[in-house]
Amino acid sequence: MSRDCLRGLRHIFICRVRTGATVLAAAALLCGCANQGATQAEPNPDPLEAINRPIYKFNEGFDHFLLRPLATGYKKITPSPVRTGIANFYDNFRYPVVIFNSFLQAKFVQGFSDVGRFVVNSTVGVLGFLDPATDAGLPDSREDFGQTLARWGVPSGPYIVLPIIGPSTIRDGTGPLVDFLWLNPVWNIDNHRVRAWTLAIWFIQQRASLLLVSEQIDEAFDPYLFVKEGYLQHREYLIYDGNPPQDEEYFEDFEDEEF
Repeated sequence: MSRDCLRGLRHIFICRVRTGATVLAAAALLCGCANQGATQAEPNPDPLEAINRPIYKFNEGFDHFLLRPLATGYKKITPSPVRTGIANFYDNFRYPVVIFNSFLQAKFVQGFSDVGRFVVNSTVGVLGFLDPATDAGLPDSREDFGQTLARWGVPSGPYIVLPIIGPSTIRDGTGPLVDFLWLNPVWNIDNHRVRAWTLAIWFIQQRASLLLVSEQIDEAFDPYLFVKEGYLQHREYLIYDGNPPQDEEYFEDFEDEEF
């Protein structure tokens, strides 16, 4: 494995970026490293692999024939500033989920900062289409109920691929049930048609943001494995707030090696 690959991995897992993009970007970089000829033992056991791989293939087909074409068309007809505004709006729209989980994890300073961010972006930021809160020193946080469970000692359980949703673990798979179905404001929209369109545009926008890294993942020798490792390492990064155990030592050991 080359030094550039190792530095790239370190950059992805130590720098805070958007959740979905991190998973795929990490997997894409791992793919590139693997294509240079390095062979590594799989570090994470996968007792549900016999079930996960068929679901992964189903998700690939669903994405290839439906989601990716929709996302490609959306990206072509929507100017970049508009896409950024829409992404900001949806991030702000679901931010009560982040606030709730920050307080559940006893991160009170961060929780009040999150409240301030939500208020500023919802008012000065015109319902979240703009992001003045970041310039005001109120950074974006990424908290969910899966992280909350991990914070209080609930084990992750085995890796699992969920239909349509994608990579998860038994613990993290319970997060959407609380975050999305209970806390997310989209479910408080009374008009069924408006709610359906809100969800559809949200998913398409999220998918469009990942088009470039998806092309790289397609070239991997084993996309399933790399997406799995990218997801698990990213979740560890989030759970430990960017300081996973022995993370620095792991990369320093590699950097000390002669290539």
